[in-house]
Amino acid sequence: MTTPADAIRDKVWELIDVQIETFRQARRLTPSELSDFSYRAERIKELGHELDRIGGTAILGKRFGRAA
Repeated sequence: MTTPADAIRDKVWELIDVQIETFRQARRLTPSELSDFSYRAERIKELGHELDRIGGTAILGKRFGRAA
């Protein structure tokens, strides 16, 4: 069973892979590609914050003996 954290991690890795492929291009990025790149970078950051929140909630739940 996939947890929400697993799904978020998978999405982050997918976005990172696209960012790497974008960097590997031998040509300059178009304005549209640059905009997409910037959007993906922001999305990775947002998803990272969400993972931090989920992880912190899980730790608190374990520490205090209840599901958070």
